[in-house]
Amino acid sequence: MFNCLSRLYAFSEGQIRFEGRSILETPSHGIALLGIARTFQNLALFRTMSVRQNIMLGGHSRTRTGWLANALRLPSVGREEERLGARADRLVALLDLGAVADAPVMDLSFGTQKRVELGRALAAEPKLLLLDEPAGGLNHEEVEALMVLLRRIRAELDLTMLLVEHHMNMVMRISDRVVALDFGRKIADGTPAEVQGNEDVILAYLGTTA
Repeated sequence: MFNCLSRLYAFSEGQIRFEGRSILETPSHGIALLGIARTFQNLALFRTMSVRQNIMLGGHSRTRTGWLANALRLPSVGREEERLGARADRLVALLDLGAVADAPVMDLSFGTQKRVELGRALAAEPKLLLLDEPAGGLNHEEVEALMVLLRRIRAELDLTMLLVEHHMNMVMRISDRVVALDFGRKIADGTPAEVQGNEDVILAYLGTTA
């Protein structure tokens, strides 16, 4: 579904509408400009670049200067880079990455790299943030910290998050609405409490209706 939302996959039927507009009218390279950003289940960072540089890259979908202006280093390019840098610095602070801001991401722990990728997605100033298994590979303490962080991001940046996650404790504790799938088929849709008590969900995930 995330690959359909980000136009990496072409679907054969149906529609995806964002703010009342079909995203089929937008090429894949324009999805970020619509206000949709994503993270990936498998990290896709620029490993030799610094934390701050990786986050700044996420904001380039919002730039207006073209290749000629960049080649000539016109003043407008410098102003855009200052703006991107200022937003990156705010996100570094929000994600508690200040101590490693200038470090290459390949030198960082997996959990810290996850926060860097989150920062890069946020640099695109999304209205809708797609989180693809953000808790994957994290230990218990890191998952707890992630839940706190996601709540803070949602409150401070006023955005909507769509989360795909197998960590049920996390899903139930931070979600307003939960959709449960069983081999691609929707079996429940509602509040965390409603889905948690749904017999089809219990049968699919626990193997019993008791």
